[in-house]
Amino acid sequence: MDISVIIPLKDEAESLPELCAWIRSVMQSNHFSYEVILIDDGSTDASWVVIQSEHSQNDSFKGIRFKRNYGKSAALNEGFRHAQGKVIITMDADLQDSPDEIPSLYRMIVEEGYDLISGWKKRRYDNVLTKNLPSKLFNAVTRKMSGIQLNDFNCGLKAYSKEVVKSIEVYGEMHRYIPVIAKWAGFKRIGEKEVEHRPRKYGVSKFGWERFVNGFLDLTTIMFIGKFGKKPMQFFGLLGTISFLIGFFSSIYLIISKLLDPSFALTNRPLFYIALSVMIIGTQLFLAGFIAELVSRSSNERNSYNIDSKLGYS
Repeated sequence: MDISVIIPLKDEAESLPELCAWIRSVMQSNHFSYEVILIDDGSTDASWVVIQSEHSQNDSFKGIRFKRNYGKSAALNEGFRHAQGKVIITMDADLQDSPDEIPSLYRMIVEEGYDLISGWKKRRYDNVLTKNLPSKLFNAVTRKMSGIQLNDFNCGLKAYSKEVVKSIEVYGEMHRYIPVIAKWAGFKRIGEKEVEHRPRKYGVSKFGWERFVNGFLDLTTIMFIGKFGKKPMQFFGLLGTISFLIGFFSSIYLIISKLLDPSFALTNRPLFYIALSVMIIGTQLFLAGFIAELVSRSSNERNSYNIDSKLGYS
């Protein structure tokens, strides 16, 4: 199979028929073998009915339905797990991403050898204050912290080689940082393509300001996991050792001062309490390192969600 298109969605019944027809036209005109995986992330409208209709007309359109809303990361991760195509394309269901971009994204992966191509919506039709400016800030911070020179990390339109999606796990709210996750997994050929951004035709945006706060916290998590995920003791143990040694040598100083001068009021010194506190903190950090080592070696699933129905899968 040439291409798997993964589309996470929530309450997009109005846009789905037009989007599916558009994708079908692009695939047929380019003679691609393909599948379209539509992941209904707890929709409360008729989205699943539309997905069932599309599957009945063309079994290349497949569906996965969650029992409730788990978020875009969970939907993408489930799509990655089922994808069979040589190239995997992700896109949003609101018609703001153009399926006409699929052939060029496919060629960049297959012919130019990229591991991942991220779309760049250079010209946007979103609200300047609520989306454009925060997005620019978000992307600038992510570029600085990750070292990946992309202009639009959060663009839903991306292309991946099959090896990438089968090697990474997306959970929480970390779909914004898939290029960062891919880089930490060892995939270095990450590129960018300017893509068309279309005005929203139906419905309203499902994201608000809180996504930028959550996004910063998730970026911090990814950077930490990428560097210390397999060796947490190197982080917690180092901090714990430094903290303990500061408290220990401070205590030695206080004890020597007391021995040299019996009138020295040990417990009246702020340094006494500071030394005790940092020694306790250092010990706790060291123990946290041991616990983190045990956790990092466990294989518990981070993605845990209930699927209600599937179409096109046995």
